[in-house]
Amino acid sequence: MKVSDVMRAMDEIAPLSYSEDFDNTGLLVGDANANVTGILVTLDTLETVVDEAISKDCNLIVSFHPIIFSGLKKITGKSYVERVVQKAIKNDIAIFSIHTALDNDWNGVNAMICEKLGLEKNSILLPKKGTIQKLVTYVPKQEADALRSALFEAGAGDIGNYSNCSFNTEGKGSFNPNEDANPTLGKKGDTHFEEETRIEVTFQKHKRSGILKALFENHSYEEVAYEVTTLDNTNQHIGMGMVGRLKSPMTEVDFLKFLKENMNTECIRHSKLLGKSIEKVAVLGGSGSFAIDAAIAAGADIFVTSDMKYHDFFKSENRILLADIGHYESEQFTKELIVRALSKKITNFAPALPESRLILSEINSNPITYF
Repeated sequence: MKVSDVMRAMDEIAPLSYSEDFDNTGLLVGDANANVTGILVTLDTLETVVDEAISKDCNLIVSFHPIIFSGLKKITGKSYVERVVQKAIKNDIAIFSIHTALDNDWNGVNAMICEKLGLEKNSILLPKKGTIQKLVTYVPKQEADALRSALFEAGAGDIGNYSNCSFNTEGKGSFNPNEDANPTLGKKGDTHFEEETRIEVTFQKHKRSGILKALFENHSYEEVAYEVTTLDNTNQHIGMGMVGRLKSPMTEVDFLKFLKENMNTECIRHSKLLGKSIEKVAVLGGSGSFAIDAAIAAGADIFVTSDMKYHDFFKSENRILLADIGHYESEQFTKELIVRALSKKITNFAPALPESRLILSEINSNPITYF
């Protein structure tokens, strides 16, 4: 198994096309064509993590956070980022980061928080825009069923809890092949009219290349007429944060105790208690103050996130309880999530890499300690 095989598996788990624009995801260090001896999964790629990879004969580190976030102009070893890159290169270790692609995934970081808190009936807090696209194409009527089935097989036509969704209209198309054409229907120089079916299907944008491949491979025309547009429709399964419900309401104090225990945090910074019960919970792993208004609009009783500043707590406006559990604490279970998801994918390559070579890092990379 090569590094590129793991990259494809990770893209199936959380497509990199859903990473935020500011992020730096994907293969950051190393050769995609290198054979994999072992995979070490971590939250952060520190020097100690690279040392751990060396000691455990892992030449691929799959990290949640990217070690290279902004451009490096020099690699002299003066910072921990430069030293990590140097050591990884010297020891032929590749580094791959998933970060906000997993933040935005339905089964990603925030789903893990919901799982730890036992939340039910979950939904996306901030749906990501521009993730749904629409294909319109025209095909000879007698070929419509086969083409439609091929598009469905490639992932087109999935809407929420429904699959194989399409809209079809019958009409008459026309075209005139020139002398350089090689038409499957009609004759060069003659305007040809054909009974056609217009097929319309929506799809998630990360499936675009596969769907277009299916279109071209299953369409008989030399020149395939098609349109792809990006829709403003809300995607129910891609986006930042989640909102869910507790099985039974709790008092604010009881929930904060429950939150502290289940998220394994030593400190919770929170806004003023409102004397209300907690039932609807909004969560967002990592820095989430930008979603306070969304949590309020969603009708959440509490918003659990991290990295909130002094003035952010004023935004509660006595309408919601805000709880900052710490950045590391909100994402600490992410590496277990990656191992769990990747272990299911890696069975496809089992002969090449035993599951025992997929290793969870033992390094606690939390840079913050509490007195």
